[in-house]
Amino acid sequence: MKKKICVISFDHWGYDHNIVDALTEKGIESIHIKIGNFKHKNFFHQITNSLFKIFTNKNPKNKKRQDYIIDTLKNIGRQDQILVISPETIDLEYHLEIKKFTSRYIAYLCDSSNRAPIAHLLKNVFDEIYSFDQDDVLKYNLKKTTNYIPLLRKLETSKKTIHQAIYIASFDKRVKSILNISKKLEEYKINHLFIIVGKKVLIKQILSLFKKKQSIAYRSKKISKEQMYAQYQESDVIFDLVRENQTGLSFRVFEAMALQKKLITDNTTISNYSFYNENNIFVINETNMDSMYNFFSTPYEQLPSSIYREYTVASWSDTIFGLKQ
Repeated sequence: MKKKICVISFDHWGYDHNIVDALTEKGIESIHIKIGNFKHKNFFHQITNSLFKIFTNKNPKNKKRQDYIIDTLKNIGRQDQILVISPETIDLEYHLEIKKFTSRYIAYLCDSSNRAPIAHLLKNVFDEIYSFDQDDVLKYNLKKTTNYIPLLRKLETSKKTIHQAIYIASFDKRVKSILNISKKLEEYKINHLFIIVGKKVLIKQILSLFKKKQSIAYRSKKISKEQMYAQYQESDVIFDLVRENQTGLSFRVFEAMALQKKLITDNTTISNYSFYNENNIFVINETNMDSMYNFFSTPYEQLPSSIYREYTVASWSDTIFGLKQ
C-alpha cells in the first residue's frame, strides 16, 4: 500500500507544491492542501466578510480557511504523515483537530519566531518541529533544517546578461541598506536592477518614472515566480538581504544555487554551510563594500553534485519525512 502524505500551507510563491511533486516522484500518494485556495462562494459573502472585519476587527475568512482544511482531510481520509508549513497561520484548536487525521504530525517554520510567534504551539501539538532559523532551534530545542532548492529540475542559465546584479524583495526596513548598496554599485559602474515590491510603494513608483536611471524600480503588484526567475537568469549576481532578526537562509540562496548564479548576502551564517564557496558567495557588511567590486570579475564555480543534492527538494523531503533508507 502506498504511503500517504499531506502538506498544508499557504504557498504564496508556489514553492511548497514542489514538495508534493517530489514525493509523488518517489511513489508516495501526496496531496497539497493550499489554504490560499479557499474562495468566498460569491460577492455577497466577500462583502459580508469585509464589513465584519471592519466592525469587529476579526476576519471570518480565517475560520473558513481552517474549516476548509478539516473538510478536505475528511474527504481524503487518514494520512501517514501531515506536514504544516508556517503553523502559526492556524489556530491551536484546528491543529489538534488536524492531528487526529495522522499518526505523525510535523511542522516546518520558514520564518523566525520574532516575526511569527510559535510558543503557543510547542507543547503537545506536533511530533516534530523543524526550523530554518538557528536562533529558534537553540531557543526552543527544535530540529534544524534549511530551506531547499525550490525547483525539481535545474533551469538553464541564459547566455544573455542584461544586469550584472539583481535584487527582488518586499518593501521593508531593508530598503535603506539596498539604497546604499545601489550607490556603491553606481560608483563602480556596475549595471544593476533592484526591484522593491509592496502596496506602500505607489508614490515611489510614480516618482521613479521621472528618473533617468532605472537601477531601482518600485512595483506595487506582486512579481510572479516565473518573472522573478527570468530576471535572475539574465543577471550575473543575485543580492539577498535578510529580514531583521533572522538567521535562516532565504530561498534566494537556493535559487542562486540552482541557477548557478553568484550571490551577495548579508547573512553571516551562510559560511557555516557545506555549499559555501567564497568565489560564489560574498558576505557583505558596512565595512567591506569596496571589496565587492572584485567579486564581479570572477566566474561562478560549479558545486560538486553531491553537495548540490544535499539541498534539493527531494533530499529535503527525505529528511523531513524520514524516507532515507
